[in-house]
Amino acid sequence: MAEKIRESILCFFFVFIIYFSAICVSAQTCDNTTGTFKPDSLYDKNRRFILSSLASNVTAHNGYFNGSIGLDPDRVYATGMCAPGAEPDVCSRCIETTSESLLRNCLNETRAFSWSAEENLCLVRYSSRSLSGLLVMAPRGALYNTQTFTIRNQTDFDYVCKKLLFGLIAKTTSSSGNNSSKYYAHNESLVPFYGSISSWMQCTPDVSPNDCRTCLQRNVIDYENCCREHLGGLISRPSCFFRWELYPSPPSVSNLTTINKKADSRNSGGIIAAIVVVVTIILIVVGLVIFKRRNQKQEIELPTESVQFDLKTIEAATSNFSERNKLGQGGFGEVYKGMLMNGTEVAVKRLSKKSEQGDTEFKNEVIVVAKLQHRNLVRLLGFSLHGEEKLLVYEFVPNKSLDYFLFDPKKRIQLDWGVRHNIIHGITRGILYLHHDSRLKIIHRDLKASNILLDADMSPKIADFGMARIFGMDQNVANTARVVGTLSGDYGSANHCLRS
Repeated sequence: MAEKIRESILCFFFVFIIYFSAICVSAQTCDNTTGTFKPDSLYDKNRRFILSSLASNVTAHNGYFNGSIGLDPDRVYATGMCAPGAEPDVCSRCIETTSESLLRNCLNETRAFSWSAEENLCLVRYSSRSLSGLLVMAPRGALYNTQTFTIRNQTDFDYVCKKLLFGLIAKTTSSSGNNSSKYYAHNESLVPFYGSISSWMQCTPDVSPNDCRTCLQRNVIDYENCCREHLGGLISRPSCFFRWELYPSPPSVSNLTTINKKADSRNSGGIIAAIVVVVTIILIVVGLVIFKRRNQKQEIELPTESVQFDLKTIEAATSNFSERNKLGQGGFGEVYKGMLMNGTEVAVKRLSKKSEQGDTEFKNEVIVVAKLQHRNLVRLLGFSLHGEEKLLVYEFVPNKSLDYFLFDPKKRIQLDWGVRHNIIHGITRGILYLHHDSRLKIIHRDLKASNILLDADMSPKIADFGMARIFGMDQNVANTARVVGTLSGDYGSANHCLRS
């Protein structure tokens, strides 16, 4: 038994040396042709943030993620992708390692990419402008194994290789399925006198089949021109990847076992012990990782139906609460426009740290709005609670609030009778839903023109549920301990609506 174990280890070790002897399996390219940035600038901070969260986004989206974060001119676009079939932890580790490498080596370039195949084939790419759907051929990365081999018959060898590679291109570009499995193929072929040839090809799923074919054909031609006599190598571009490896036939097991037979009795026990130690260490590390992730998950699970955002996510989306992104200011804080890394525009309410009623209104709004789903109610996407920072993240409604139109003589003319009727009808539907049709019976208690938001079609959405009161489904009467709402503002808005 010990002898068989030792034979297997020696065989694996021999192949391992040949495979990794002289090739770096990460094609990394930093590109300054589209510009540079200053370290620690807002672009740099956005870049670091989106890359730090890229691994979790890729695994959460089945192996492929394409998104952005921030606002122009500091907006950063990023793509992450793993080969089909990669285990989530392996994929995540590959994306993390590749992202860290880009951050470490690309110090001020606004565009960079890296295809890594150290444990799993994965891509990390970032840019100052969107590359989605575009065939990007430059810059090109090229690496090759420094070990070479002798080609005995160039004609026969080229025939076999071209048949293998161009057949693989056809297989890659004809592959279909979801984003994680699109445009990927791997093949192995035994070549007499040389060994086994393995090759991998992959394109980003956003390009067309013709663009993918063009990219891969160019990679194969470039590799033939530079590296055909090398044991392995790769050619990469932002939109596609090609890798080639020749595995010479290893010595037979019988030859390996003739080495140091006398030492078998002394070494077998040590080999088994070493295997036990390695397995034990791996189990401990895996256990610690699972325990840590479970604790992190427990820390963020709250009894709501909305998403808890990390503070850094909100800061990056709003350019660190930049004044130019400020939409307005309400009774309990300021509101900023932002953009999440997936391109979703949001409105972020930042509750004032000095507000005495901030805690109550914050908790009330998270609990109440998260349970409401109606087209005439503003949708709460999530929240962030970090120290004194209390943030509510809503869908972005582009036409501001009703009072913005009512109290501006020039804007008021846009409110013809058809628009006004649509607004009144929408508010009525929203209130009817709150009072009768929702799973919670809710009284808003602060309904006024400034709390009626208007979307792109001038349809109303009721907002600001900080004062809302939840009733039992059969309850008709309730007592309140304090006066709430904006009395003068409410009457002024109502009278103005009626007079206009």
